[in-house]
Parts: sequence; structure tokens; C-alpha cells
Amino acid sequence: MAGALLVAAPALSQERPAVGPGLPIGSVLTIDSERMFLNSDFGQRVAREIEARGTVLAAENRQIEASLAEAEQELTDLRATLSPEQFRPLADGFDTRVQETRQAQAAKSRALNALLDQEREVFLGAAGPVLEELMIQTGASVVMERRAVFISANSSDITAAAIARLNATLGEGSSIAPTGGSLAPVNGVPQNPVLDNSAPQDPDPSD
Repeated sequence: MAGALLVAAPALSQERPAVGPGLPIGSVLTIDSERMFLNSDFGQRVAREIEARGTVLAAENRQIEASLAEAEQELTDLRATLSPEQFRPLADGFDTRVQETRQAQAAKSRALNALLDQEREVFLGAAGPVLEELMIQTGASVVMERRAVFISANSSDITAAAIARLNATLGEGSSIAPTGGSLAPVNGVPQNPVLDNSAPQDPDPSD
């Protein structure tokens, strides 16, 4: 029997697919898709560009807040010189502009978050063939999200291997644009058709 096992062992090993160094062999593999995205060259490029857009938007918000505060003070000063009938239209107009400005800036923030989600979807779609290749190489039948698994051996995790291969095949993925448009910078400032960096006009109490 021992002789038979020794003879069978090489045959069994030949049936296993060739795998890269450090890759597990098993029917079930796990992956942390969030870490795969954030730690990849693609994800880090997106993070830099989203952060740059967020910085521009934050500066714009501060500028608008300062302008609105100044306009509000002007209204306060005018109140002592105007009758209630004269002042009310000015106050109502200012309130309307404040609400419209807040809605416009909130829409820009939502668009930026939506763009991040779009970039992540593009990345995961491009990662599919790479994960399938790893699955075939390791002889696995399924790749599961690690956070959805109650318990598993660390050796089943292929996140690091997936990141390495995605960096080699996709790189930063600058040429792969999400549905909402590209984040490629223009004159050093990232642009996107979904977003509009034009600041609303400052409220004018005289209107």
C-alpha cells in the first residue's frame, strides 16, 4: 500500500494546475475587495483625484460661506434704514439664494461621492478577468468576499496576489473612464462633467 501511495503521489501533483509563488490551492478562495481597490494603483490614483476635487470643493464652500456672511451683515445694516415693506423682499431674496447655494453645493458633494462609486465599479469590472485567472490557476471553484465568510484560513486569501496582478495589467487605469466621465486633471485641477465648480453669484441685498 505504501508503494502504491508513493506511485500515486506524483500523478496527483501533476493534475494540479501550475500556480504562482505564494498562491493557495483550494476549492474556495477569499478576497477583500475594498482593500484590493484601495491598495491598488488604480484605487490610489482615484483616491488622489477625489481628494483633490474635495479640496477644491471645500475651499469653494468656505469662500461662499464668507460671502454669504458678508451679505447677511449688509442686510442687517440696511434693516435700520428701511421700512418693513422695503426690507422684506430683500430678506426673502437673500434666504432664497442661501437655500439655492446650499442645494447646489450639496449636489456637487453627492456627485463626487457618486463618481467614486462609479470608479470602484469600473475597477471591479476590470478585475473580474484577473480574479478568474487566479481562480483557474489555483484550481478553485469560487472566490468569496472575505467579509462575508464567517471563518477561513489566512492562506485562502488572494487579495495581495490580486493587487499585484491588477497593478501589472491595469496600472493606474487612467484610460478607463467611469460612466460619469473622466477625472483627468485639466490645468492641474481634476475635472468632471458631472460636477460644476462655478461658484454661485454672491447674494446682493440691493436686488
